Amino acid sequence: MAVEVTDTLVVGAGQSGIAMSEHLSALKIPHIVLERRRIAENWSSMRWDSLVANGPAWHDRFPNLKFEDVHPDAFPNKDRVAKYFNDYAAMIKAPIRTGVDVKHVKHSQGRPGYTVTTSDGIFEARRVVAATGPFQVPSFPSIVPADAAVDQLHSSTYKNPGQLADGAVLVVGCGASGSQIAEELCKAGRKVYLSVGEHYRPPRAYRQRDYCWWLGALGLWDEVKSKRKKRHVAFAVSGYEGGRTVDFRRLAHMGVTLVGVTRSYENGTLHFENDLVRNIAEGDEAYFEVLRDADAYIERKGLDLPPEPEAWQRFDDPDCLKEPILSLDVKNSGIGTILWATGFKYDFSWLDVDAFDEQGMPLHKRGVSAENGIYFLGLPDLTNRASAFIYGCWQDAKHIADHIVIQRNYDAYTRA
Repeated sequence: MAVEVTDTLVVGAGQSGIAMSEHLSALKIPHIVLERRRIAENWSSMRWDSLVANGPAWHDRFPNLKFEDVHPDAFPNKDRVAKYFNDYAAMIKAPIRTGVDVKHVKHSQGRPGYTVTTSDGIFEARRVVAATGPFQVPSFPSIVPADAAVDQLHSSTYKNPGQLADGAVLVVGCGASGSQIAEELCKAGRKVYLSVGEHYRPPRAYRQRDYCWWLGALGLWDEVKSKRKKRHVAFAVSGYEGGRTVDFRRLAHMGVTLVGVTRSYENGTLHFENDLVRNIAEGDEAYFEVLRDADAYIERKGLDLPPEPEAWQRFDDPDCLKEPILSLDVKNSGIGTILWATGFKYDFSWLDVDAFDEQGMPLHKRGVSAENGIYFLGLPDLTNRASAFIYGCWQDAKHIADHIVIQRNYDAYTRA
């Protein structure tokens, strides 16, 4: 079997892989991008029909291509985002090969680099960039047994309300996915329960500036000077219906019943933690903290941005917050579906290298792994909180490409 040789092999042709290819091409580094499905596949097939980007078009893009047919302050839908990345890949002539599944990466024997086994043959590369992103394997707790009398699905396979079985829906998870899906189901006439855990709930926009702008102005993307925050909590922000702040009290007044963290299931009954009031209060504090910091910034800089007193107003507490529900009988509540909007976990089982800690998490600094020649791109907080976003992964890819140049210089060294 013929072996194909390249300098750098990039695994994944989503936003991270395309960004990586652009920087490698600019630096004239030979490379190949392998994608097991299609370009930007997650945007095409692992998203629900009404999904839009979480950032406005002026911000959630790469520097060298705009969304020409989308208003800068609008939120492009999932299909438009997928088209954007296909257009971008064509624009930069990225050497992408689709339909190629990377099965195994290991050290080459007796020579530098790595041997990569794929569904399309063997590749040899001095370097490998894992650009598979954070959305790899759907993750949800094994709380409700598979044989329980209720349908269960992950948000990655949800498309629209008509897909679900008849009856009420319990949405578990209150981040961008869970909050948007819960609202969509409620508007479709479904009875909806939303399980709310710890979360970070910023304003969608404040005083004529989107939250993405405030992240930059307040230094919150880089968090050089930041307050201590909880890690791995749900990020409750959305561009749904033109962009609107996620407000759980507003959802409750629409008809969504809020409950705490889904704790257990026993004999047809779901049990919830008594933490709903605390979780909502902590989300409120995060929201008002952004407003306070924004007001102080505007005053300090002397900006002409009009006050927004309505942003400080709060809906009255709904009954489900005054008297939290701690258990629900699935049958009596009419729940036909449990939708797990509980995120994803990594799967780097194909990387047979010494680049992981005891828990299987990547060991790296700014994407440069503990294993020479192995890189990670597109993971949350790779460099900062922007790393898993379109805006941030492009910047991270540039850093990795520059590092690869340095390593190539070491490779090319010969003693005078």
